[in-house]
Amino acid sequence: MGSLFRSLLRLLTRVYRREITRRNGKFDAGQGVVTLDRPVISVGNLSVGGTGKSPMVGRVLGVLIADGRRPCVAMRGYGSKRNAHGTSDEADEYASRFDDLPIVAQPNRTEGLIDLFGTERGAAVDSIVLDDGFQHRRIARTLDIVLIDATRSPFEDELLPAGRLREPVESLSRAHAVVLTHAEAVTDARLNEIRQAVLDVNRQLVVATAEHAWEGLEITGDEPDQPVQWLAGKRVLPVCAIGNPQPFLDAVARAAGECAEPVVLRDHDPYKPATVARVIASAKGCDAIVCTAKDWSKLRYVADDRWPCRVARPRLAMRLRENADRLDEMVRQAAADPAE
Repeated sequence: MGSLFRSLLRLLTRVYRREITRRNGKFDAGQGVVTLDRPVISVGNLSVGGTGKSPMVGRVLGVLIADGRRPCVAMRGYGSKRNAHGTSDEADEYASRFDDLPIVAQPNRTEGLIDLFGTERGAAVDSIVLDDGFQHRRIARTLDIVLIDATRSPFEDELLPAGRLREPVESLSRAHAVVLTHAEAVTDARLNEIRQAVLDVNRQLVVATAEHAWEGLEITGDEPDQPVQWLAGKRVLPVCAIGNPQPFLDAVARAAGECAEPVVLRDHDPYKPATVARVIASAKGCDAIVCTAKDWSKLRYVADDRWPCRVARPRLAMRLRENADRLDEMVRQAAADPAE
């Protein structure tokens, strides 16, 4: 049965590769591509699962806003990415971080953006950031930034469904910049190995490396924000529903005194009542629950008095180790009006 299953996966992967090749060939020829009247910056990846896309989108938005731009964000915002309250968890995260940020969260991003631009609020938008946009090629873009999780090299992976790749690594030929994320979790030698493999595909790429760092903790109830050291000596329950949970779990283990058995759920789990009850039961005897901001966008609807302990959410920042200034300048140039 195992051999038969592997043979079936290989067959499906070949079918998937042919379809991806056909689809990309169509877009390469300009078929079905819409060019909007505002610059578009895409942040995406090659594989399914978490690469640190949300922090990178946040960084891009921060650069644009600091430069006096008025960006909006467009994302898919459907299917498993909708939480139990009918909103996208990424949308909740961006809305909580950036005041009055226009957000389009729907399957047809082109229609959503056009509808937005027809409003008074949307008319002021002068730049677009695509969340998870590398494969969304119906919208032409000015800048394509691709994230690669350094703990999961795409050069050692396979296409779906046998592996995690949504596209072959050769697709990096159409990107402008690559950010190797979770650099803190691998050796410099490993980073250099992946960097060289990326440049072997596309010598024109700007390659940056980035680490995920906790800048503090937000706590439930009336408690003020706390430093990460607040977790030291505490028994905590890690809880997450993200694509690549291991870097988060490792960070919790480094910060806490002791960790209970983690509750690790599928990516974008909606946290239905039974799941919330499981988290609450698992937290008995703990001093704190630690979850990501994305998880909290769904768990925040749980009444405070139901939690057996405080819930802490790390404020996550993406710190670029190299080529930070160059990447930021690429974002500024991409968003600039050609007449400027």
